[in-house]
Amino acid sequence: MFYFREKMSRVEELWDRLVRAALRSERAGLDAFGRPAGGIAGNVPSSLANNRDIDAILRAADEIQDEDPNVSRILCEHAYSLAQNLDPNSEGRGVLQFKTGLMSVIKQKLAKREVGSIDRSLDIARLQEFYKHYREKHNADKLLEEEMKLRESGVFSGNLGELERKTMKRKRVFATLKILGTVLEQLMEEVSPEDAASLIPNELKKVMESDAAMSEDLIAYNIIPLDAPSITNAIGSFPEVRAAVSALKYFRDLPKLPGDFPVPASRTADMLDFLHYVFGFQKDNVSNQREHVVHLLANEQSRLGIPEDIDPKLDEAAVQNVFLKSLENYTKWCNYLCIQPVWSSLEAVSKEKKVLFISLYFLIWGEASNVRFLPECLCYIFHHVAQPANSCKSENGVSFLDQVIAPLYEVIAAEAKNNNNGRAPHSSWRNYDDFNEFFWSLHCFDLRWPWHKNSPFFMKPQPSLKVLLKSGHGKHQGKTSFVEHRTFLHLYHSFHRLWIFLVMMFQGLTIIAFNGGDFNRKSIREVLSLGPTFLVMKFLESVLDILMMYGAYSTTRPVAVSRIFLRFLWFSCASVFICLLYVKALIEESKQSSTSAIYRVYIFVIGIYAGVQIFFSLLMRIPACHRLTNSCDRWPLIRFLKWMHQERHYVGRGMYERMTDFLKEQLSSFLVLIAHKICTILASCSRLQIFVCLFYAGKYPIKPLVEPTRIIVNMDNIKYSWHDFVSKSKQVPTVIVILVILAFSENMKRSKWTREKKEETAFLTAVSDRFLSGFPLFCVADNHNALTVACLWAPVIANEHILPYSFFHMIVEIYLLDIHIIYTVIYAVCGFLLGAKDRLGEIRSLEYIHKLFEEFPRAFMKNLYVPSRKRTLHHISDQTNGEGTQIMQNKVDASRFSPFWNRIIHNLRQEDYITNFEMELLLMPNNSSSLTLVQWPLFLLASKIFLAKDIAAESRDSQDELWERISRDEYMKYAVEECFHIIRLILTAILEDEGRTWVERVYEDIQMSISQKSILVNIQLNKLSLVISRVTALMGMLKEVETPERQKGAVKAVQDLYDVVRHDVLSINLSKNYDTWVLLSQARIEGRLFSKLKWPKDALRAQVKRLYSLLTIKDSAANIPKNLEARRRLEFFTNSLFMDMPQAKPVHQMVSFSVFTPYYSEIVLYSLAELLKKNEDGISILFYLQKIFPDEWKNFLARIGRDENAIDTELFDSPSDILELRFWASYRGQTLARTVRGMMYYRQALMLQTYLERVAAGDMEQGISSGELIDGQGFELSPETRAQADLKFTYVVTCQIYGKQKEEQKPEAADISLLMQQNEALRVAYIDFVETLKDGKVHMEYYSKLVKADINGKDKEIYSIKLPGDPKLGEGKPENQNHAIIFTRGNAVQTIDMNQDNYFEEALKMRNLLEEFSRDHGIRPPTILGVREHVFTGSVSSLASFMSNQETSFVTLGQRVLATPLKVRMHYGHPDVFDRVFHITRGGISKASRVINISEDIYAGFNSTLRQGNITHHEYIQVECHK
Repeated sequence: MFYFREKMSRVEELWDRLVRAALRSERAGLDAFGRPAGGIAGNVPSSLANNRDIDAILRAADEIQDEDPNVSRILCEHAYSLAQNLDPNSEGRGVLQFKTGLMSVIKQKLAKREVGSIDRSLDIARLQEFYKHYREKHNADKLLEEEMKLRESGVFSGNLGELERKTMKRKRVFATLKILGTVLEQLMEEVSPEDAASLIPNELKKVMESDAAMSEDLIAYNIIPLDAPSITNAIGSFPEVRAAVSALKYFRDLPKLPGDFPVPASRTADMLDFLHYVFGFQKDNVSNQREHVVHLLANEQSRLGIPEDIDPKLDEAAVQNVFLKSLENYTKWCNYLCIQPVWSSLEAVSKEKKVLFISLYFLIWGEASNVRFLPECLCYIFHHVAQPANSCKSENGVSFLDQVIAPLYEVIAAEAKNNNNGRAPHSSWRNYDDFNEFFWSLHCFDLRWPWHKNSPFFMKPQPSLKVLLKSGHGKHQGKTSFVEHRTFLHLYHSFHRLWIFLVMMFQGLTIIAFNGGDFNRKSIREVLSLGPTFLVMKFLESVLDILMMYGAYSTTRPVAVSRIFLRFLWFSCASVFICLLYVKALIEESKQSSTSAIYRVYIFVIGIYAGVQIFFSLLMRIPACHRLTNSCDRWPLIRFLKWMHQERHYVGRGMYERMTDFLKEQLSSFLVLIAHKICTILASCSRLQIFVCLFYAGKYPIKPLVEPTRIIVNMDNIKYSWHDFVSKSKQVPTVIVILVILAFSENMKRSKWTREKKEETAFLTAVSDRFLSGFPLFCVADNHNALTVACLWAPVIANEHILPYSFFHMIVEIYLLDIHIIYTVIYAVCGFLLGAKDRLGEIRSLEYIHKLFEEFPRAFMKNLYVPSRKRTLHHISDQTNGEGTQIMQNKVDASRFSPFWNRIIHNLRQEDYITNFEMELLLMPNNSSSLTLVQWPLFLLASKIFLAKDIAAESRDSQDELWERISRDEYMKYAVEECFHIIRLILTAILEDEGRTWVERVYEDIQMSISQKSILVNIQLNKLSLVISRVTALMGMLKEVETPERQKGAVKAVQDLYDVVRHDVLSINLSKNYDTWVLLSQARIEGRLFSKLKWPKDALRAQVKRLYSLLTIKDSAANIPKNLEARRRLEFFTNSLFMDMPQAKPVHQMVSFSVFTPYYSEIVLYSLAELLKKNEDGISILFYLQKIFPDEWKNFLARIGRDENAIDTELFDSPSDILELRFWASYRGQTLARTVRGMMYYRQALMLQTYLERVAAGDMEQGISSGELIDGQGFELSPETRAQADLKFTYVVTCQIYGKQKEEQKPEAADISLLMQQNEALRVAYIDFVETLKDGKVHMEYYSKLVKADINGKDKEIYSIKLPGDPKLGEGKPENQNHAIIFTRGNAVQTIDMNQDNYFEEALKMRNLLEEFSRDHGIRPPTILGVREHVFTGSVSSLASFMSNQETSFVTLGQRVLATPLKVRMHYGHPDVFDRVFHITRGGISKASRVINISEDIYAGFNSTLRQGNITHHEYIQVECHK
């Protein structure tokens, strides 16, 4: 069973070897090709970074130094000339040092020259001659041909290093040739600009052009090589990609570009080139968005499942889907403002124009920088730019940034600077939302186009020297529609509905209690006083509305201001009118001769008002009514009523669910209230009727206070004396003493003891009354002792309504009456039931994995695999008849399941969770042999043969009873059957002639005995141990490499087996086949029998090893794997196979997605010094990790070939072991390396899934064996699988200060570079700043850059997009995400923090999760998919264990219930998956206003919900998290 371990991870081992070599070379001052990497090359200052040729020229100079120092000197001098032209005065940071160092290098080269003067006029001739010499020396003409032959032959699968060597050599040679040609052309222009072209011979010119074409794939690209077709990247050959590229081509309605407009020779001009020319977008922004649009269109095309064509065309449906999704927010914005979009009719827009509009919108979005936080502002810009308008083009090529984005950025930056780092009042400065809300009204069109920069909107605030900043003077634009004032009035204003409910409920229950619970005319009349109470409280709300809007009246829409004052006027008049009417009604009722006319009018008015309020409240909670009112939104009356009910904003509309979801939510809330009332009854009632208490439970804490209140109110002629507020004797606050006595006396009055001990009760009451009589503060005679009554009622009011977490509530009724506790209990039960419904936790131990393992392949095929049905059924029908179909179907399922299972086990071993022996037991055979049974992993069959042997040897039962005993254990039966068949398979394969005849004869006799039920008679079962020992000896020989000695030993073992079977085991009648047995006996005597064996190879050898393990493993494997983390992962993965999840689609049809990780300056990779550094207790990180992960440390030592008892210092002698040690420790900490490894499992999973889908479809790789195809080995070598994975998955780590770290040579920068070298699909985005001269002053320019690792082990810059200024204006993390989100791709994006991890087995389910976007989750499709988190640091400490359990019990359980049935889940954590296009067109995946949006992720959830999004939660997939 070591066959898999021998071949596993060939690609990773070779790649790791390459990385280590690069690191060793870097320490030695060499690059990946052995060229000098030190010195001046690679140290170009940031202020010169705009000229990308300087660094490349210096690298080429270093390379050719030994071949021709003169040419090396020419290149260095040309690089110095370029630097001098860029910064002649050396004012940029580091430029002077760079020039000085470069000049020193040039002088050294001159000093080493041959004797004689230098004729610089001959430099051009030297370059030409060296160019020819360099081509001939490196055989440039054959490099590409050799590489392509090796790639097309397929033999590279066994030798990845050879292919990589040839590829890198070709790229290096042609890169150097390209630099030589570039320098030659530039020197020609310096000598004679007019005759530059004629100075180069035509023959050499053609060669240089040909070489330049060969180096096109060296041009940096991200995923799809659009500007430079790559011969090594198969992604450009995909039909959907070719169709998307063709859709961008120029169409006849577009004006022609000028002849001098630069377009790469590898492609023709397209519509993005047109937009680039017309509006002056940045070149790299255009390149970035060109790939972005092609990526979106190609993936949408692939999801349609359109058959491949020779000349693929982009389908209209693909364009329509991307168009509607990308411009959906713009369309809604136009409808909201009642303006016509840029198109008159959507049906009249051609496919080409739709692609043009998509491209234009994303070009605007890609260059918007911080303005991306203003989605409706982008709609405004698009609305004007998409219409015929004047060109924005200017000479510097970035005019759109300067003329459109920069003015917006400057005013946003000025406002952000004015917030005093968030300490200024929110009302004194505008945040992102304030700017964006300005575009929610038609007033935004006052800005005109181009910008009217004198508008108040663009007026910058004037900062004050004081801490409290002023918002500006004059025409400066203030808040738009909402002002947040820091005041305690928000306690009422923000929760006024709750306050109204509590006050009115308390008032109503108190009235009922004071009327003895009777519903007579008097009590009803008093209950009707709730009307004035309601209106007075609404009046208070309207007053607070006016106060809270202070500071925004001058800029808020007049309609919004008029609404506020109309509501104030309405509630002022209504409250006064109703109060007066109610007072008149009471006066009228007090008269005996009254006709009650006013009282009837009051009832009529209150009834009408309450009826209308209730009717509209119910109406607006019914989804169908919502849709009806939305359809009638154009009607003035409906619009006015909705406007009076709630201010109409762009966001927050359509906040309703479908009827079934609405009923579930209401039922859940009702359930909580009912449970709360029941608990209240149980707490406050002893002998009361439950039915009555159910409706009037709230009055029972009130009723006992009714009689004491009446007594206190009626007390008069009491003489009060003043006492200290604090008692002098006890030093106890008097108020607390009063309240305690009151609470005690009231509880005593309600108790049985009180009713029996009337004298004692009277005494206690007298004491309390006497105690109160001394406090005039609480007992004022002329107001009926109102303050005393207030003191009496304060505990009840605070307990029941005002302070639910108060001191009284905690002491008296916290366990029974706190509605939050009830909510927690009810929804814990609800969450448990939902989890049980989803089948969570069904597999919770290794025992369940053993029992259900047979079901895993079928469940896997159902949910996670996309088989080729025709091929599968054909395969089954060819091998079986009707009764064997199920067996063969199980075998096919197992063969499809095994590559994935084995890759999971392999990764567990690579992560050091299991040992090599455990891996051998857990691996599953590929089930590709001719055996008519399923071969299961050895951990299920271990020791089963020996148990079956003992049962057979001791059995005295019949054959059927014996087999029934063995079959009670399914895996024992499988082990016996497999051994029986596999021995026959192996012996038949290795034996010839008489030997094979002997095997067939023995098996035929055994089969006949079984059919005749005479097995106990014909076979001596008590001698089976002899057979097992002989077979074991034979397999022990055959599993090793063939040698003459082993050949002889194997022959001897077969002969011994023959003798045992012939003489000791078989008791059959030999007369039936007498001739055969005589022939075999004669051959045995003559030595011809088994004289020569065919040594097993490949697949047969694997079967030999498996049989040997089956016959030698005597211990049970019930506790395999032993590592608890490995157990947990396997349990969760296997359990999730049975959970409800969408059916996975083929990889080429799945939803494309990106993973996005923000990083600042955290640990990337532990250094050796950090691992060995001891803390104050003398404990190092390495020592700590070794103690808490002892088994993983031993597995690590075994993996790198070290003894488990090896001391740490032995590892320090090997650089490769040091690197492995650093990674091992970093993978167990909160490091970026751990996160990157986990997220790159997505790519590995997609590659394996693609590869096996192609195998199932018959699209096999050439040069790869059938065994490798079935096992899934070699999938990382396939160019098509790598390209398909890159088309569907992108990983961007946004390292905000990576550029600064590189400049300062921080170890974090080197570690990030190492991660890029290890992971070719990893992209790093960062903010770079370049010092430039402007008006004689040093000016800082900011760039958003994307880099990847190049063939030299260095960073290759892909895109560099200039920003209008420093992007950090608000909270750092969302700003970091915003600048880099333009480099993400796909329809979805998963936000992952740097403290998270992922596993390969979970990555396999990502396709299923992404299909949730297409599933029915309500009237709105999902926009955020919530994902379960598991805290992986639970074993570190008791606190970490508590956090891990808290995550499972409260967070995950709570998220489950919030999503279903409440449907109020917001974005909780960073494993969640966003609908990328939805969010990037609506402000991004986070909010960044300083201080206001501290928790940027939860505001993203608010934003998604308010913009008619839908947030769900799914638990069949999980992401790991560090706490």
